[in-house]
Amino acid sequence: MKIEAQFDPATFTLTYIVSDEKTKDAIIIDPVLDYDPNGSAISYESVNKAEKYIKDNGLNLVYILETHAHADHLSSSQELKKRFPNAKVAINENIKKVQEAFKPVFNLEGFLTDGSQFDLLLNEKENIKFGDLELQTIFTPGHTPACSTFKINDVIFTGDALFMPDYGTGRCDFPAGSPEELYDSVYNKLYSLPDETRVFVGHDYQPGGRELQWETTIGASKKANIRLTADTSKEQFVQFRKTRDAELRAPRLIFQSVQVNINAGEIPTVEAQTPFLKMPVALPK
Repeated sequence: MKIEAQFDPATFTLTYIVSDEKTKDAIIIDPVLDYDPNGSAISYESVNKAEKYIKDNGLNLVYILETHAHADHLSSSQELKKRFPNAKVAINENIKKVQEAFKPVFNLEGFLTDGSQFDLLLNEKENIKFGDLELQTIFTPGHTPACSTFKINDVIFTGDALFMPDYGTGRCDFPAGSPEELYDSVYNKLYSLPDETRVFVGHDYQPGGRELQWETTIGASKKANIRLTADTSKEQFVQFRKTRDAELRAPRLIFQSVQVNINAGEIPTVEAQTPFLKMPVALPK
């Protein structure tokens, strides 16, 4: 198994391309669509970089996987699917809950909340295969109700559930988020894995200006994660997250990202030859 990490500094997002070196089958996890809110302009630098790696290495892209419906960047799943038509876009089956939560936020009349926008809805009972590799989906809700961790052999891709030890965990203040559920996801599920399990995180915010990092281990996280170690109680974690999350501003691209990402990366329907994104306005109370 070969893992290629590609970093988007604008959103601090890690995209992973995982391939079976024998068969050349591959998956991509959390691909980024570049978006500049100044002018509301989309570009394809990140997509082009991923496409170049896939083609240069002769890979057959089988799946485009989302760990969750991201609130900080737009997914490039549909653009990748145009370039690699045989690839299927997949996400946790609980995306339905996220769709239901955000449909009224954007007044999305006629928008289906059954997950049918995606090619495949993942569950914990059925693994997916690419080449000689097998991927297990572990539900790790809390950041959102539709968060997944993907496990392949001794490697896990944790999305926004678990970050590098010096940054901690994802926030839990989005609609249907839950610090109680995130604690259970990390402490009871991820921390039950062997200490040598390799952890690949979904973002790296480079605290203190340190160099980019994206890989740690379960053992290192249990020992030194600044928000949740093996000794952290549920009450301690929940209290911290509630206090901390109340101080955080909404992600810069939350409205643009969510309405695209709950639609499997599809830009909203074109109106008068131009696609539009909706922006709700919060009035003073």
